[in-house]
Amino acid sequence: MQLTAPATRRTGIRDADGMAVASFILGLIGLLVFNVFLGPIAIALAAVALWRDTNRRGRAYLGMGLGVADLLVLVTFMQMDSTVSWSF
Repeated sequence: MQLTAPATRRTGIRDADGMAVASFILGLIGLLVFNVFLGPIAIALAAVALWRDTNRRGRAYLGMGLGVADLLVLVTFMQMDSTVSWSF
């Protein structure tokens, strides 16, 4: 007895497309807030989407670039403030 339908190739592509879009959105938001968390997540989602052969390769590459930019913004602000972390 099978409770769910077997996964098809289309389901995997749709998931990869969603990961590419999520990577782009998280990378974009990460430029403004929580870049230490959202940057690596955007990079990871973009890498998985590209590995799964997404149809939205451009968006995945943009998400990866924005994730790297998030980390560069974090490093730049830390250097300007001469700190290793946030000051609470």
